[in-house]
Amino acid sequence: MPRLHVMRSHEHASRTAAQMVADLSARCLSSRGRFTIALSGGSTPQLLYELLASPPHLGNIGWDGWGVFWSDERCVPPDHPDSNYQMAKQALLDKVPVPATNVHRMQGEDIPHVAAQDYEELLKGYFRSPLPSFDLMLLGIGEDGHTASLFPGTLALAERSRLVLHNWAPEQQSYRITFTLPLINAASIIAFLGTMDSKAEVLRKVLEPEPGESPLPAAMVRPSSDAVHWFLTQGAARLLGAPKQ
Repeated sequence: MPRLHVMRSHEHASRTAAQMVADLSARCLSSRGRFTIALSGGSTPQLLYELLASPPHLGNIGWDGWGVFWSDERCVPPDHPDSNYQMAKQALLDKVPVPATNVHRMQGEDIPHVAAQDYEELLKGYFRSPLPSFDLMLLGIGEDGHTASLFPGTLALAERSRLVLHNWAPEQQSYRITFTLPLINAASIIAFLGTMDSKAEVLRKVLEPEPGESPLPAAMVRPSSDAVHWFLTQGAARLLGAPKQ
């Protein structure tokens, strides 16, 4: 069962998530000297990143042992305002001593299918495994139930062998690069951030679906470790546990 952390505000949820990241990083670095994390984009995790880059976490985390990746990216250059890499760079990576060689961005400016294939090969080489397992994967959820860049009704949802694909984003009418479900579900721990009141209905559909409802992409995140954390605000979680009609 997913573990729900329902907090008063976006700030409280972000602080709780930041502490979990710091604690997990310490455990992984202590046991094997490396911590692998896949970051998410959008505006929701920005505060989380800023908190990690501030005291007390800034001075307590062993940044040189981090391996940083992204679960998805828009097909834009790295300095573009819509770039997931750019947001994380400004909020986190420019402020912490993670070695540049440990930061592995998706090449959003390249041809989409080439960038996806290249990132998949990079992952296999880094992890020395045909199916890498991240220590932590951060994910968000859209109001349509998408996560990473896995959108409802798109081809990438059915992928069972590839780790990274280019996938069509219907609302933006453009391609994105995204992790696929096999790679996402291989993660040791997955943490969703869902702190906007407007996400209440989609969170109900994902976490407490009605009988017969087709699963949304975020509901298809079911890691073999069974370790899924949802960091929510009271407003976002307000429909959970409500009597069904």
